[in-house]
Amino acid sequence: MTDGARQRTSTSGSAKDAAGGGESGGEVALKKEIGLVSACGIIVGNIIGSGIFVSPKGVMENASSVGVALIVWIVTGVITAIGALCYAELGVTIPKSGGDYSYVKDIFGGLAGFLRLWIAVLVIYPTNQAVIALTFSNYVLQPLFPTCFPPESGLRLLAAVCLLLLTWVNCSSVRWATRVQDVFTAGKLLALALIIVMGLVQICKGEYYWLEPANAFEPFQEYDVGLIALAFLQGSFAYGGWNFLNYVTEELVDPYVNLPRAIFISIPLVTFVYVFANIAYVTAMSPQELLASNAVAVTFGEKLLGVMSWIMPISVALSTFGGVNGSLFTSSRLFFAGAREGHLPSLLAMIHVKRCTPIPALLFTCLSTLLMLCTSDMYTLINYVGFINYLFYGVTVAGQIVLRIKQPDIHRPIKISLIWPAIYLLFWAFLLIFSLYSEPVVCGIGLAIMLTGVPVYFLGVYWDNKPHCFDAFIDKVTYFGQKFCVVVYPAMGKSVGSGEGEEMKEARSPLSKEDGDNHKSGDC
Repeated sequence: MTDGARQRTSTSGSAKDAAGGGESGGEVALKKEIGLVSACGIIVGNIIGSGIFVSPKGVMENASSVGVALIVWIVTGVITAIGALCYAELGVTIPKSGGDYSYVKDIFGGLAGFLRLWIAVLVIYPTNQAVIALTFSNYVLQPLFPTCFPPESGLRLLAAVCLLLLTWVNCSSVRWATRVQDVFTAGKLLALALIIVMGLVQICKGEYYWLEPANAFEPFQEYDVGLIALAFLQGSFAYGGWNFLNYVTEELVDPYVNLPRAIFISIPLVTFVYVFANIAYVTAMSPQELLASNAVAVTFGEKLLGVMSWIMPISVALSTFGGVNGSLFTSSRLFFAGAREGHLPSLLAMIHVKRCTPIPALLFTCLSTLLMLCTSDMYTLINYVGFINYLFYGVTVAGQIVLRIKQPDIHRPIKISLIWPAIYLLFWAFLLIFSLYSEPVVCGIGLAIMLTGVPVYFLGVYWDNKPHCFDAFIDKVTYFGQKFCVVVYPAMGKSVGSGEGEEMKEARSPLSKEDGDNHKSGDC
């Protein structure tokens, strides 16, 4: 990781050569091709992965009863909507791709932003994408091995093929990537709609024993405050991905309108689907059967769909395929934003001269995920950093309050009451304290992994006068990458076909003058 400004200066001349045909970096920019439907597809598609089909039992087993479990799903959906509302204000106040990384960096400084980026680059996205891809390959291969588990090597090979195919799609065209996301999001919603309709049919037949108040709140184990808190934590994790649209703000058509509108449509839709899918499950299964199932939707299909039960495993596979696509699309923009700020190698901040896609960032995302497929420790890593991921949600929302105090007069197209971030932070603090209390070792290891980014930040970003041989090596690697990928630096503050380049440029960031100078130079 090197100083972004130095690399921009030293490689700007080679950018034109790499592009060929006299096309300069100033003429190339990200395209605004994400409309409202695709924006909703990104949010819904990233939230709804395989979890609601495979293992919604995490909430149930800790809630201790059906009634409390449904309350947990509703409350966590409402809290997620409040958090998304806070992100909507931040997203139109700081209209930059990168999501919470960009907000934390601009509000709290370079080190805080880098640590958010570091944990995402090192663990969060590679592990999540690897797990989703493995889930996809498992559901595709399982019918071919009806009497045993699919071979581990086969699972990893198919997961790698899935990642490579979707990386190619994302490198080829933003439009293709969003169309894939739209189609597979629609597919998973249709599958969940089928589950919900079957549940309504069951209710009409009188199969609602576990929904009657007397039975719904009958505990199958003793109520415990600690377990219920854990149920809320599991429910919050199930809504993970609600902030992913903020990573691609600069590619949204009319972001000041479509960013908040997509959030207001998608979060209530996901909450509705989660609650009613769980209602449908308990019309066909008792809580004990649900907890005993390794794939709840498949068990549900076997009970109610008969010869058509094959629809459920296919639905899970399609859902996870779309989930991998959405994660690749958004994570590459996070790495792109980090490189543009000088926090990652500058090559990752370049886009293709014709396709206007961040090919180096996509290839970096794909490679890191493929490497994670080669390790058996990714599930352990997810447990360690899940706490850190949730920690930065609260830090970002707290930043909204800090920004109100530091810069009360900055233009805010959306301005919500500070009651909402306060409510979110109270809930967030409760879950965070409980996590530290219940799993101090896991949380401590997660914090330690994050803090390994501190020396990397000071050596790679803060240290300005690096040896000339190091800078020369990085310049050569950058130049080779430009030639290989045919990429250049995008025009700053503009987006192709948007007609609002100056508006985006002016509203780019609420930085102070000192921070602005650092931003321009790539330092922090």
